[in-house]
Amino acid sequence: MRFFSFLFFNLLFFSVFAGKETNSTGARSSALGGTSSLISDFWSAENNPAGLGFVENWAGGISYENHFLLNEMSYKSFVFAYPTKKGAFGLSVGQFGYSLYQENKIGLSYGQKLSDVFSMGVQLNFLNTSIAGNYGSSSGLSANIGLMADLSDEVRVSAVVVNPSRTKLSEFNDERLPTLLKLGVSYEFSKKVQLLSEIEKDIDYKANAKFGLEYLAAENFFVRIGYNSEPSVSSFGFGYRKKDFVVDLSSSFHSTIGFRPQISISFIPQKLATKK
Repeated sequence: MRFFSFLFFNLLFFSVFAGKETNSTGARSSALGGTSSLISDFWSAENNPAGLGFVENWAGGISYENHFLLNEMSYKSFVFAYPTKKGAFGLSVGQFGYSLYQENKIGLSYGQKLSDVFSMGVQLNFLNTSIAGNYGSSSGLSANIGLMADLSDEVRVSAVVVNPSRTKLSEFNDERLPTLLKLGVSYEFSKKVQLLSEIEKDIDYKANAKFGLEYLAAENFFVRIGYNSEPSVSSFGFGYRKKDFVVDLSSSFHSTIGFRPQISISFIPQKLATKK
């Protein structure tokens, strides 16, 4: 019964979201409405490889996301970034599902600054889906390409193309991974307040407008809110830093399906410097 219950909720989930997921990793991005392409930190290894170009020291973290309070629909991820003299490499590992149904992903990424304000990055992913019993598994390779530029001290723009090759997962019904285009712009009003916005377009669905607002409410303590238009989803969260450790909490809310909480724990040496 657990398996059939899981399949039911899985079908419900995909019928509502229909490939229009925020496609982001980390509780900070989730709290900001999934505006992941504009943030340059080690999570960029999964969210926008161009952001790795601004990373100046190694860092890593883990994240746990529970889709609508169902353990069978949890997403667990690990992300790590390591800079070199010419750029930074990233590793990301993610798993969705449980023993009877699993989606696994391993990504390798690289980002490099091409000037003081502009960076570019690429990500290669291996994906595998397996179903228990006689259903077997399928695998595929995909790639992401990212760009990021600081137009001024306050304004940043970004662009990401996810799976431009339209990787095929199955011959049945010509099943393919989603192909997405993300365009983002952020504005830093002050050292305490930042507004992020992003348009995400799946080639098969309507564009999704995403917005996030981050406020430094006290020393090392952040408050975040966000919104998605397609589907209509609100999000909020908090972040706290204690020396080299950062804990981020977030939750998004869909009026039909419910809550989607997430927690991320990161190790970021204090000498790590990123622009935004």
